[in-house]
Amino acid sequence: MSLPVLYPAPTLEEFRTLLRRHKLKATRQRTAVHEVMMELHHASADKVREQLAQKGSRVTAASVYNILSDLADCHIYSRRMSANGKMYFDVVSARHIHLYDRENHTYRDLADEELSALVSSHLKRRKFKGYTIEDIDIQIIARPTRKNKNA
Repeated sequence: MSLPVLYPAPTLEEFRTLLRRHKLKATRQRTAVHEVMMELHHASADKVREQLAQKGSRVTAASVYNILSDLADCHIYSRRMSANGKMYFDVVSARHIHLYDRENHTYRDLADEELSALVSSHLKRRKFKGYTIEDIDIQIIARPTRKNKNA
């Protein structure tokens, strides 16, 4: 079952522009990683390396992780920590809500502007002694119903 893409990944041309903006070169490896991430949207470095290998591209796991980390550090991608302690990367860096499937360790983007606005509005009125809110990241942790066990 294919899920609708709510937040599109940057196109290759947009990706190259983002790289230039951060003074990074659009290397063959970075481009290959982004092409795989355009398909997967949320993935671990291992999953990206596996997909690259299936496409005949030889990029080490360390290189894939470093590329993904560099892209997250530049806010081109974002990071997601899963309940199984594995780092996942999200090809969309814009703020959006995630549904995390704790059994299958997958992420799904949720479009709920009302919830986002409600949480943001509420937190803007709150003060946390000794802290300044930098960002709001909503992740809903769920488990699939029996019907959708392998969603």
